[in-house]
Amino acid sequence: MSTAMNFSSKSFTPRPPDKGAFPLDHFGECSAFKERFMECLRDNGYESGACRQRAMAYLECRMERQLMANEPLEKLGFKDLIGEKSEAKPEK
Repeated sequence: MSTAMNFSSKSFTPRPPDKGAFPLDHFGECSAFKERFMECLRDNGYESGACRQRAMAYLECRMERQLMANEPLEKLGFKDLIGEKSEAKPEK
């Protein structure tokens, strides 16, 4: 009446996430962009749509410094902002 559970018959092979993992910004290379984005969110009642330009600038910073894989901005949801100039890069 008892059924033996044999978990070894099926092997689970983990796979990485579709977009992959990206390194943390340990050296704060894009922290100025992140802070400007967070300030925009606070100022706009955490309405992210009002801060899309700053979000795009932050992602561009991460891609330029190899902190994430290069992706076309269109694929990241910024197709309508591509023609607009992204925010000026802050000085170090």
